[in-house]
Amino acid sequence: MLLIPAIDLKDGQCVRLKQGNMDDATIFSADPVEMAMKWVESGARRLHLVDLNGAIAGKPVNEGVIIDILDAVGGAIPVQLGGGIRDLDTIERYLDDGLSYVIIGTAAVKNPGFLHDACGAFPGQIIVGLDAKEGKVATDGWSKISGHDVVDLAKKYEGYGVEAIIYTDIGRDGMLGGVNIEATVRLANALTIPVIASGGITNLDDVKLLCGVEHEGVMGAICGRSIYEGTLDFAKGQALADELNGKSY
Repeated sequence: MLLIPAIDLKDGQCVRLKQGNMDDATIFSADPVEMAMKWVESGARRLHLVDLNGAIAGKPVNEGVIIDILDAVGGAIPVQLGGGIRDLDTIERYLDDGLSYVIIGTAAVKNPGFLHDACGAFPGQIIVGLDAKEGKVATDGWSKISGHDVVDLAKKYEGYGVEAIIYTDIGRDGMLGGVNIEATVRLANALTIPVIASGGITNLDDVKLLCGVEHEGVMGAICGRSIYEGTLDFAKGQALADELNGKSY
């Protein structure tokens, strides 16, 4: 089980939102590069970046800070990024800058042809982010709820050749209320590609729960507010996951 620290970027700062609300942001650091290196030094094996402004604008906004983070990490661990990625040129530019995986969210729902082309052009480097509320997929920085079912869309995208699915329960994100294990496992059971859980991971008990379903296809969890506010010690969480599953990535 891989624990992945999240660095959510708004106006060049590292923040956390509650349930995706851009007006309800807590600033955790004015120096996202320093924060990224903190997690690397704490033993992170992957980083998760989100361009929150980009998700709303539909184009990269925090690209300068993202490049600074990639330069600082220097390829030591994989870095994945979502938010505002809507065309192949942007994907190619980010990958050339050192990004390992690109996460496509809104564009996958609104323009599946683009996702299909991206998977063909950049095999093994495209992840789809499916953010949902009560089983229905949200788009446009979580501001709109579509009529699409999460499982149905994920199975469709699996056929395109995506590398993994990041599943976020909007209702739990940033609320420290625990992971929606049932919905996450239901999605993982419907797919053959890995699922990464996101939203609600709070403490070591959640790590234990996730480790218990790793065999179901849940290969990791994105950690945000919990590791910033201290309800979960990241290094201890990853060590526990390694102990319980008897392996590392």
